[in-house]
Amino acid sequence: MEDGWIIVGGSALKEAALTIYTVGYGSRTQEELLDLLKLHKVQVVVDVRRWPTSKLEHFRRERLDRWLPAEGIDYIWMGEELGGYRRGGYGAHVTSEGFRRGVQQLLSLAAARRTCLLCLEISPRSCHRRFIATYLSRARGVNVRHILSRKRLVDHASLSNILKLRKRNEKA
Repeated sequence: MEDGWIIVGGSALKEAALTIYTVGYGSRTQEELLDLLKLHKVQVVVDVRRWPTSKLEHFRRERLDRWLPAEGIDYIWMGEELGGYRRGGYGAHVTSEGFRRGVQQLLSLAAARRTCLLCLEISPRSCHRRFIATYLSRARGVNVRHILSRKRLVDHASLSNILKLRKRNEKA
């Protein structure tokens, strides 16, 4: 199969048709996060925290695994494959076989249902989600959209361009 295509249930699907969302919970309440997920019609939350715990009890893995399905949203933890805090940095992890397996699983999920990556940091600029998003958009042609608030949804391509401009302006 050529690059840019994935196999799901025996059918070939063009990846460019895929959109994957990301969101950080920060200090949000359970209700606030649920509101954002429902607003964007998310069907599956993929938790990409390496260690899926939180000071906020409702964002601990064992709690998410209960309350999200009760609200009609599936919960999957993929911290082993896609979680942050890697020896050698996350940039190096992106080239690993484990990362690629995780991405393939993520793409299969996203081809079937509206999928959203979950981590702690609200801003993807300060989270390893930016590495996942960059890989998905550049290497796999996926449209990645970051949910920042009820009124703010940012395409990763736009976010990447903003970051490049800021770096260029800082050097000037």
